[in-house]
Amino acid sequence: MGCGWLGLPLAKSLLEDGYAVHGTTTSASKMAVLEAAGIRPYPISLQESGPEGPIALFLKSVDVLIVNVPPRLRGAHKENYVKKMQGLHRAIQAVAVQKVVFVSSTSVYGDVNGEVTEDTPPKPSTESGRQLVISENLFRKDLNLKTTIVRFGGLIGPNRHPVTMLSGRTGLQNGGAPINLIHLNDCIAILKAIVHEGWWNEVFNAVYPEHPEKAEYYTSEAKKRGIPPPQYFGDAVQKGKKIRSRKLILVKNYRFTTPIQE
Repeated sequence: MGCGWLGLPLAKSLLEDGYAVHGTTTSASKMAVLEAAGIRPYPISLQESGPEGPIALFLKSVDVLIVNVPPRLRGAHKENYVKKMQGLHRAIQAVAVQKVVFVSSTSVYGDVNGEVTEDTPPKPSTESGRQLVISENLFRKDLNLKTTIVRFGGLIGPNRHPVTMLSGRTGLQNGGAPINLIHLNDCIAILKAIVHEGWWNEVFNAVYPEHPEKAEYYTSEAKKRGIPPPQYFGDAVQKGKKIRSRKLILVKNYRFTTPIQE
């Protein structure tokens, strides 16, 4: 559900492993792209009033549903993400899907300081984080589903890195705060491991286990790209949260493959 920056390469990788893959898109022009990749495409849009498009056909014969639809709560066109997920949940209840992987975010932990593990209670400080927590619980509390939640840190990879948005900005604070990022390659590998290994009814933090300070890291990344670095000022004391992928590393023995810095 959602063949975008993460979903499309994930779908292609699952195809290479021999899975039959259904994929959704809200773009008519992308239907041909999915089909050419070997993905069975479905034009589906999640709306507050319920899914639009052939949702029952998309979910038919699906063993595992990976929900990869982030909230859109910035800008003028805000949405009720929870209502969209409630509509999807009703559609799931009407078919035989039994396993769900819900792609969430470490934003559910809010502005806490110090180390954060999966045992840390969510305390969202943004509307996006609040609606993600409610949506997580919507699937987790359904006893007819085996649901695993993956809380990714900031996503980086091809054509995506936060330094491009920070470049040249001045007066930034909290330069001593740790970063919590993960590369696309590890996102795909973790989601595939959940499916392959049957890691159900779990909650995983998924963040690369190195946490350089923001000012140091983004200055270095900007110089590598030949763009103006962001300028931080003020207190350089390390404040902020450091997300630990404790369950993945210590319980499941997952080893991250792609560093967040070269």
